[in-house]
Amino acid sequence: MALIMLNKELQVPDSTMRKHRNKVVATHDGRRRMSYAGKKRKLDKTRQDRFYFDSYSDVTIHEEMIADHVRTSTYRTAILKNSELIRGKVVLDVGAGTGVLSIFCAQAGAKKVYAVEACSIAEQAVEIVKQNNVEDVVEVIRGTVETVELPEKVEVIVSEWMGYALLHESMLNSVLYARDRWLKAGGLILPSRAEIYITPISDPVVEDRLYFWYTVKEQYGVDMSCMSNFARRCIKNSDITVSPVAMEDVLSHPARFAELDLHSVTAEELRTVKGRFTCESFGSAAVNAFCVYFTVTFPCPEKPHSLVLSTSPFKPETHWKQAVLYLDSPVEVVQDTPVSGEVSMFPSEDSSRHICIHVDYTIGEQKRQSKTFSIPDWTAEPQP
Repeated sequence: MALIMLNKELQVPDSTMRKHRNKVVATHDGRRRMSYAGKKRKLDKTRQDRFYFDSYSDVTIHEEMIADHVRTSTYRTAILKNSELIRGKVVLDVGAGTGVLSIFCAQAGAKKVYAVEACSIAEQAVEIVKQNNVEDVVEVIRGTVETVELPEKVEVIVSEWMGYALLHESMLNSVLYARDRWLKAGGLILPSRAEIYITPISDPVVEDRLYFWYTVKEQYGVDMSCMSNFARRCIKNSDITVSPVAMEDVLSHPARFAELDLHSVTAEELRTVKGRFTCESFGSAAVNAFCVYFTVTFPCPEKPHSLVLSTSPFKPETHWKQAVLYLDSPVEVVQDTPVSGEVSMFPSEDSSRHICIHVDYTIGEQKRQSKTFSIPDWTAEPQP
């Protein structure tokens, strides 16, 4: 089965936003929340795609991605470690951006690399390819992978397709299209597997922000405690907050709830990615959010070894950070309090490139709760 539902616990010891199609509101604690002050308007897929690709025409996003050492160095290492499988082969780079992964493949000995990129950054990729003297190997093709025509099948597909919470942007669908249309049987996909995890957390900064309104009277002689409920509605809303989670705020071993095998998963299966989770709290604390993060795995010839790119709070920070889902009210837990439930991830009805996350959860003896989270629609119509 390509999409495996899991209930497995794993033990495990952040600018503008990547794939940042929304305004970023920085809170006083430096955390970032996706938001757009506008009127929602559902756009057709053509306009959604235009917004999406146009957003990659600015240097800031590419600067952030290249500067993410964990991301870029892991891809470079994975490509070079697979040089025996890449040398003399034809490679397709899906969503090539500045072309850095294509150049890595050329350095690994690829015979030909088709760097497919839909936005205008492709013009810069051409210059970068020339500057690195690999224009005889790397061919930059402007267009979407769904519309371009390649002169031949490929033996390797490489792509950095991951969005916030893994599936935001839905770029994986393009990789799957390329796999089905252009990859030869038995071909190599980098990365080849993705896993998604969830864990309860206690974010003390949020509770401090809510309590702040009770301290105003002591500081300035004006009672503003009534602002606390308003602040709670603003902060603990249904937005997916993208921010770094401190490892000391994690309250249990993360639970893996879904796994995607890129060799076999289908676009239809991506319409709803879901799975159950069970974990137990480390000690006494207040659960006020869930943290969702992902890993992707690159196969390596030295089996059973593989290379993992992780966005875990326990690993060095990446530009993906973590997806934080705030609960309406905190729940107190003690050592070994069970936390369980089911996570469903699916595209927004307003924009297929935007991810929604629905969580059904039970904490301890409390009744089962449900909440749906989303990244606000960047195709909203700005208010005058």
